[in-house]
Amino acid sequence: MPDPFCGLSAFPLTPADEQGRVDAGTLARLLERLCEAGVDSIGLLGSTGVYAYLTRDERRRAVTAAAECVGGRTPLVVGVGALRTDQAQALARDAEAAGADALLMAPVSYTPLTQDEAYEHFRAVASVSGLPLCIYNNPGTTHFTFGAELLARLSKIETIRAVKMPLPAGGDFAGEIAALRARTGLSIGYSGDWGMADAMLAGADAFYSVLGGMLPRPTVALVRAAQSGDPEGARRIDDALGPLWDTFKTYGSLRVMYALLDILGLGKAVPPRPILPLGLDARRRVASAVEPLLDR
Repeated sequence: MPDPFCGLSAFPLTPADEQGRVDAGTLARLLERLCEAGVDSIGLLGSTGVYAYLTRDERRRAVTAAAECVGGRTPLVVGVGALRTDQAQALARDAEAAGADALLMAPVSYTPLTQDEAYEHFRAVASVSGLPLCIYNNPGTTHFTFGAELLARLSKIETIRAVKMPLPAGGDFAGEIAALRARTGLSIGYSGDWGMADAMLAGADAFYSVLGGMLPRPTVALVRAAQSGDPEGARRIDDALGPLWDTFKTYGSLRVMYALLDILGLGKAVPPRPILPLGLDARRRVASAVEPLLDR
């Protein structure tokens, strides 16, 4: 199997109805587009895949449907984050049994976790599955930040192979990547789509992309340009995607993804309440931003 933590990892929506029942048909249609576009892995049930809003049964249905659709063509990385450690362990077992190739986990919490608590949480989940696991460092949603010492400790657990980082506050991708590699040996990837060009040109191993889950071709092209040492090509594609990045920053990438699902004619789905769909003016802005990209 190709390395699931290298290159472009595309994160699709998990389409579901108002009761939270997964629409396996629409999900399969989205995943087929990703395979055809040549993404390097699929990040199922990430934040864009609204994992935190779905029941265990629906998450299991999503993984089963995805594994059947993908059929080993592309590594399937499945999010298993949950509030309780035993719940996350159960989700990891479910994902492995349903055909996942790798796991992704954020330290979901209500009471803020200490660094030691997060370590024990990850250690316990890693102990119940033989699948490689990526640490999901997403302080914007979890309000937890992995310290350098914690990442170094976690990297000593055999199955923990990668970390998905937020964009560095000062923009020093190269410095952060070098420091993390020196201390951990983990595969280093980033999320925050407007930083995709900078991260990949600085030598990141992977980029975990929201837009890649809905519009994979330009994001694959951007990553391939960066990987091949073509900064001008990567910047050109990034500039074309700039209006979409602006909508992500203004409305939140998840809301934009639901609007794009409809605008692109790929299906119908509603965000899980209390998240509301974009209004008419915002949808028009998203449609205008994506229109020049539709022949890519």
